[in-house]
Amino acid sequence: MSAAPSLHDQRLATMAAQANLELFQLVKRYGDGPEAPVAVDAIDLRIAAGAYCCLLGPSGCGKTSTLRMIAGHEAASSGDIVLGGRNITQLPASARGTAMMFQSYALFPHLSALDNVAFSLKMRGVGKAERQAQALRLLERVSLAHLAQRKPAEMSGGQQQRVALARALITEPRVLLLDEPLSALDPFLRIKMRAELKGWQKSLGMTFIHVTHSQEEAMALADQVVVMSNGRIEQSGSPHEVFNRPRTEFVARFIGGHNVLPAPDGAGKVAVRTDRTQLSHTGQAAATALQATVTGAEYQGTHVLVTLRPLARPDDELLVMVPEASFDAQPWAPGDTAWMSWRAQDVHALAA
Repeated sequence: MSAAPSLHDQRLATMAAQANLELFQLVKRYGDGPEAPVAVDAIDLRIAAGAYCCLLGPSGCGKTSTLRMIAGHEAASSGDIVLGGRNITQLPASARGTAMMFQSYALFPHLSALDNVAFSLKMRGVGKAERQAQALRLLERVSLAHLAQRKPAEMSGGQQQRVALARALITEPRVLLLDEPLSALDPFLRIKMRAELKGWQKSLGMTFIHVTHSQEEAMALADQVVVMSNGRIEQSGSPHEVFNRPRTEFVARFIGGHNVLPAPDGAGKVAVRTDRTQLSHTGQAAATALQATVTGAEYQGTHVLVTLRPLARPDDELLVMVPEASFDAQPWAPGDTAWMSWRAQDVHALAA
């Protein structure tokens, strides 16, 4: 695990403490004129200093364009980006107080880990001894000082990621921007590095903004989850809020773990969590019940995910999370007729 915060880390935390990030009516168009494709559509967002924020959504939703505009790697078409009370919208990337950690890590293959970390200081004219001393301190911070002279090809994916993190931190940013940093890792290492990223963020006290398409990753890491679709923000809130009270049908379906149903009064739609839904052979005892045909049963360890097609809406697919012991006592097989039921208090209305 990571070492205790150093004086360098404490200085970073102090700098980041006043680094609230705010986006005002931020727009990104690719091309000129009113018909140009809009990647980010007039979004407003506030990320508190020291938060771990995940921008979550499917490919093409605008999350990476948003990140790149914050970094200064894409020019905003209109709107403002304000960091710590300073408008940084028109500033070059190097003057913003942000640093980007790329998906590919973008390490120089011919340089050692030490020289990769020190590279930006070299470009700023910092002397060799000083920049290497700073780089070594950061490699110590990510437990890689013993590999300081190795080149990227001689390191594992997780070690390369730590080098990329140290390289981003050497510029003393107020906000660290991460573009799908775990996507290239195998599942076991992804979980391990997820815990390390969260640990580093907490110990540094720095704002992390992390782009991902993985719901599981966002839920595990974030203090603030921002769900995006078609260039707009569908919902922003804590993982608990977003999962338990999805604002829209898109959020309920994308986050997963919910069935979306017509509202009982026929106006709009509601969501019901799959783990708060039951199956039985009769619906007579349930206040709310829906008759359906079982189409599949997928074993997932602690529970079995049963898929169903409601008789009244055969084009829909519904899910019920059945505890393993309950399923073993009463298995469900494709073709079975079942009654799916839930409690009225577990129904959550969705915005139109």
